[in-house]
Amino acid sequence: MMDKHKKAGIHAVNQDFSKYDQVNKAQNYHLVEQTELDQFDNEYEIKVCDISKFFSGDPESKSEFVQELGEALEGIGFAILTGHGVAKEIYEEAQKKVAEIFEQIPLEERMPYKYERQGSVNQGYFPIKETTVIHPDLVEGWVFCRRAFDFKDDFVESDYWPRPGYEPFFRKIVLHHERLILPIMQSILEYLGCDPHLYDERLSETNFGFRLNYYPAISHQDDQSGAGRMLGHEDVDLFTILPAQEVEGLQVLNRENNKWIRLNAPPGSIILNTGDYMQRITNDRLPSTTHRVSKPIDKALNEKPRITFPMAIYVWEEEILEVLPCLENPKYEPISAIRFHTNITSKYYGDDYAKEIK
Repeated sequence: MMDKHKKAGIHAVNQDFSKYDQVNKAQNYHLVEQTELDQFDNEYEIKVCDISKFFSGDPESKSEFVQELGEALEGIGFAILTGHGVAKEIYEEAQKKVAEIFEQIPLEERMPYKYERQGSVNQGYFPIKETTVIHPDLVEGWVFCRRAFDFKDDFVESDYWPRPGYEPFFRKIVLHHERLILPIMQSILEYLGCDPHLYDERLSETNFGFRLNYYPAISHQDDQSGAGRMLGHEDVDLFTILPAQEVEGLQVLNRENNKWIRLNAPPGSIILNTGDYMQRITNDRLPSTTHRVSKPIDKALNEKPRITFPMAIYVWEEEILEVLPCLENPKYEPISAIRFHTNITSKYYGDDYAKEIK
């Protein structure tokens, strides 16, 4: 049954799964790139926003950043951040370490860490073609949430990491990105006319999903199968912090014309996009924007693995998601974060995923 489900997913459209949506999603698209049907927008440019303006100490520069970021996220749901202070060399080293994990650690050492639900999030190792039950994505993944890092006295590295040494390195990246969470959220709230510090407490030491994605070289068989590297989707979070990747493939849906934008951000920059949590609390002002990972246009790149390490920013499961108090005419009722999250992600893991709320 699952094989048939996944095979159908290659030709499915998002509206086939609309019953799982917890925010308004009128867009209609194929989950996997359809060469004969999809159209591309070569004119739209994702806005580049220099976040160093936020930290500059100059009120005018900070206001410029708030306006630029807000307009980008309200317009397309994506922005490219520069001036974030994370050295490009750290991201380059991270690419190497992700490759080590998936290329040098045998599968039998990874499988004991196979994903399990903890709270609202499936955490652990995702074998290739098992990211969802609806499509055989050509990617392996590993999701580490806050509990997988050494932030508490009772932390045991081997409970989450297959070999020692990786946790301290990736914790450095997590801490770099944590430094950006409040500036991003404060800028969004200020842009919307809200108290910029409304989420400060909720997002201090909040939960997150730090995912290592390894897209292996594409075999001739997989290339001919019609499968994509990662199906079209919207992120289930407030926002996602994604360091720019080396190998092309990220595509963003422009809802205005239903055409896809090929997003190739400059090396060392960060791609930022808003997710379902954000669309819910902003009353649809900031959209959860569709994106996917397709196979490279340049077939020579099929031989090269694609590596990414996005960090999805959540609130803790017991928090209540409700439309921001500064926004009028709320479209959505308050809902617990865990119920909201698992109602959506049962699309990827099966209907039983949302039934037992822990």
